[in-house]
Amino acid sequence: MRTILITGAAGFIGFHLCRKLFETNFLIVGLDNLNEYYDVNLKYSRLKKIKELSSLQKAKWEFIDGDICNKNLINKLFNKYRPEIVIHLAGQAGVRYSISNPDKYIESNINGFFNIIDNSKSNSVKNFLYASSSSVYGGNRNYPFSESDNVNHPVSLYAATKKSNELIAHSYSHIYGLSCTGLRFFTVYGPWGRPDMAPIIFTKAILENKPIKIFNYGEMFRDFTYIDDVIEMVTRLIEKPATSNCNFNKESPDPASSWCCNRIYNIGNNNPISIMNFIELLENELNQKAEKLLMPMQKGDVIKTAANTKLISNLVGKTKITSLQEGIKKFVDWYKEYYFL
Repeated sequence: MRTILITGAAGFIGFHLCRKLFETNFLIVGLDNLNEYYDVNLKYSRLKKIKELSSLQKAKWEFIDGDICNKNLINKLFNKYRPEIVIHLAGQAGVRYSISNPDKYIESNINGFFNIIDNSKSNSVKNFLYASSSSVYGGNRNYPFSESDNVNHPVSLYAATKKSNELIAHSYSHIYGLSCTGLRFFTVYGPWGRPDMAPIIFTKAILENKPIKIFNYGEMFRDFTYIDDVIEMVTRLIEKPATSNCNFNKESPDPASSWCCNRIYNIGNNNPISIMNFIELLENELNQKAEKLLMPMQKGDVIKTAANTKLISNLVGKTKITSLQEGIKKFVDWYKEYYFL
């Protein structure tokens, strides 16, 4: 039986990915340390839902409560399950949190990443996919962001660790022939989302009649990407491990390609919207106005994100793009149900 390992299985994207993969014949092994970066009860609720669905669908599912930074545990996990495919989503998230807690990012996003990719190499994993971020584009202003753009100017430690992951993956692909695919996620939102991200922060504040802090005085734009659309793109990559580009030009290297089996893809929809418009859509769905508190730009943040999605579309074909109106409605419906509103 083919085995797929998903780290960060109790996280937002990991949870939805596990649910989607219940439709396959994989043995799905989920790993998560259930840390308290945000409300751990939400993570337990996700796991409970996963267990219920796996039973209903007779899916082959196992969960390990463990930390990617625990090298001995990771070694034993790989030796026991011998996964054919690894989707590494675990890591310390959050741009602003990286300013006050930088050690967490080095520990999880560098040391933890190494433990997973090194074991993937040692166990001859056929396809290693890992979470990167649109944050790696840093101070770039060439919209929409393309995988061919230079990303050597990160503006947060979080972004720097994700860029480091991409560099480590390339070196492992070059030296050991490991097929590596980096996934630059663009502002993923939807049901079961993270409480530290804008949709839940804004929704909670609106419903509690509390002011919303809006940075850069509202002049912020994000390429919000609905979770189902993200999962569809990721699952299509499972059977498409990165391959080498035999025509790669080392005299004029393209960051989007390589002579080794290493690729990076934007996972977004190239439809940036202003934060003010996003809040307006939330207000309409909640039938309640927000109190807005305009604030200056925060350190480590970027003004705008927008994904050029030509590469991923060329590889996996056309996928559904959920409209923001539809996505926000589904998110708000879940929020009200989950929080008993």
